[in-house]
Amino acid sequence: MVGGAAVETHELRKEFGRIVALAGLTMTVPRGEVFGFLGPNGAGKTTAVKLLLGLSQPTTGEGWVLGKPLGDVAARRRVGYLPELFRYQSWMTAREVLALHCELAGLDRCDWDNEIRAAIDLVGLADRADGRSGIYSKGMQQRLGLAVALLGRPDLVVLDEPTSALDPVGRQDVRRIIGALRDRGTTVFLNSHLLTEVERVCDRVAIVDHGRVVAELAMADLTNERGVGVRVTGLDGAGREVAAKYGATRVDGEWLNVDGIAEADVPALVAQLVAAGGAIHAVVPTHHTLEERFMTLLGAPDESGGTAPGVSGGSAPGVSGGTASGAGSDASGAGSDASAAGQADPAAPGPEASRETRP
Repeated sequence: MVGGAAVETHELRKEFGRIVALAGLTMTVPRGEVFGFLGPNGAGKTTAVKLLLGLSQPTTGEGWVLGKPLGDVAARRRVGYLPELFRYQSWMTAREVLALHCELAGLDRCDWDNEIRAAIDLVGLADRADGRSGIYSKGMQQRLGLAVALLGRPDLVVLDEPTSALDPVGRQDVRRIIGALRDRGTTVFLNSHLLTEVERVCDRVAIVDHGRVVAELAMADLTNERGVGVRVTGLDGAGREVAAKYGATRVDGEWLNVDGIAEADVPALVAQLVAAGGAIHAVVPTHHTLEERFMTLLGAPDESGGTAPGVSGGSAPGVSGGTASGAGSDASGAGSDASAAGQADPAAPGPEASRETRP
């Protein structure tokens, strides 16, 4: 295993009869980073999460979590998990739910009060911690799920669609919580379909398709891939060629996009386009978005409708137009589901099951 990695897999394969859910997953998640795990439906993301949590066994291949082989009990005690779908006992208050999971996690009773207080404060539930969870809004339920996943200060937190169904305020709160986890050195493994959210919080992403990682990207490298978009009319093919010496060019309707051009060269580019007979209507900086890279890697058609990179909805370029620390149950509503160690391998792939991640 690579030193310092929170998660590493090598040619991890999972078959369900004739169905190949993972075809050879190889990836590395550095410690202390927020790592996005992306892919279309059916790409194998849910299966991969189950393997990392020890809820299922690989058919072939190897993997390590926090330096230990997949399924290692000691490593699983240092993992927090928030599933996409969960439910807590509606008659219990948030404090009672957290106390239950402290017990399931095997935390020292003398530490419960401090653990519960710290988790509640971090997720912003202090004012409603004594209210019954059954009357919580979706956003408050999500906060409670995050609090359960953070009990025991896990070294790795696995979040499955943590901003699903949340309003903009709720999503901002989740981003704040993820940022706080990064600041204290916790590794966050984020499984999400919301690419704009991933782009805002992640340090690195892996894009998986058909059971394999097709790309690993550092977000800093992606956001540094900048260029310029020029809305120009009146140019013929020869006129557009004058932009080629400044960088890779793409024509999208009236937009001439030049990737990798130095900022200092933009005035010269505009002057040469004008000299070639072009009429300049707009000049704007551009950058590649995660969604654009995602769609390109998956071979999806461009549906931008004549806009430049970094553009959403036809506007100008660059303008946007438990659960628990590996411990306890991820709350199916019973709070004491059988431990993951005793679970049989699921017979077929499917939605995340409510399973315990701590023996």
